[in-house]
Amino acid sequence: MRLILVEDEPDLGVAVKQALSHQAYIVDWFLDGTQAWSYLEDHWTQYTLAIFDWMLPGLSGIELCRRLRGKKSPLPVLMLTAKDRMEEKIIGLDSGADDYLIKPFRMPELLARLRALQRRSPHFQPQQLQVGSLMLDYATHSATRIHPQAEKRTIALTAKEFQLLEYLMQHPNQILTRDQILNQLWEIGEEPVSNVVAAQVRLLRRKLGDDNSNPLIENIYGVGYRLNSSA
Repeated sequence: MRLILVEDEPDLGVAVKQALSHQAYIVDWFLDGTQAWSYLEDHWTQYTLAIFDWMLPGLSGIELCRRLRGKKSPLPVLMLTAKDRMEEKIIGLDSGADDYLIKPFRMPELLARLRALQRRSPHFQPQQLQVGSLMLDYATHSATRIHPQAEKRTIALTAKEFQLLEYLMQHPNQILTRDQILNQLWEIGEEPVSNVVAAQVRLLRRKLGDDNSNPLIENIYGVGYRLNSSA
């Protein structure tokens, strides 16, 4: 799940990004509203959720909401602000925000509100995703291999392994190139080493107990990777 965070307070931004990363979100963080819109305008479909601070350099969170809704974007937006008067809450909600969180706040409440926004989203992600013999659990960030002649095996995953497997499972039997995987799984501004995708795939295959004779994750030489739903 990819999320855009627009927050100009560095300490708060770092704390929110860390909390979200631990929950396997991929977070693109912007400090300036104008800079955020220059990217968001053409790429809002990449995101599952948005978090906007109200008061920002350049465009405010209110203006970002209005511009998103002007493009008919259904992207769920959580507004962060120190403004707690009823009139100000109404302005925020009428601008297109879906929920409103008053600063200071606790991270568990932020995460709970994001989960609630996801459930209300037209692109709601179920708690489990299953493709063939493989099931991904969003609550525990784990995977389960289901073999007809063996017991179910639950596999703990790191945040990046979870993100990679989720992306492959969302596109079963499709070839995903290295560049597609990099663009989907790494945040804006990150510069991972050249072999990072291959390394992550190797680690994931090892954890899943992948069989070279009938691999779950296929390496399409010179092109990319494919999840084999029949493995």
